[in-house]
Amino acid sequence: MPDKFKTTAAALAAMFLLPAGIAAGEPGQTAELQGLDKITARTVTFQVSIGETVKFGALVITVQACDRTPPTEPPESTVFLDIYEARPGEAPNDLFHGWMFASSPALNALEHPVYDVWALECMLGGKTIINAPNFPVPKHRPGRP
Repeated sequence: MPDKFKTTAAALAAMFLLPAGIAAGEPGQTAELQGLDKITARTVTFQVSIGETVKFGALVITVQACDRTPPTEPPESTVFLDIYEARPGEAPNDLFHGWMFASSPALNALEHPVYDVWALECMLGGKTIINAPNFPVPKHRPGRP
């Protein structure tokens, strides 16, 4: 097969096999989230790699997936999150499992009296960063082995 056809075939395979916005050979993705503690008015910005878990107040947040539209479409970042509340001496409480949309934070929001969490952006590369102390995450995750 000529090299021209091999290159085209590889590009087409990458376009159909990878989620939108991910180029072949790129490193893992990172979701940028923002959290608000309504009691203290503290706002924290998180950069969390897919599969990583961070703790914000009593919330334990795990990023399961992150996707963004290609540059030729209107900008949109979506993040799939698992969020539960873990208070000392109490069983963990499931709060949210689903997609959040950066352009429409109220469309699928976390409903909690003390905390708000919303997606800001999905980025290629990066690692988990939080601009607040990261506390130990409990081993037990409700509904998960």
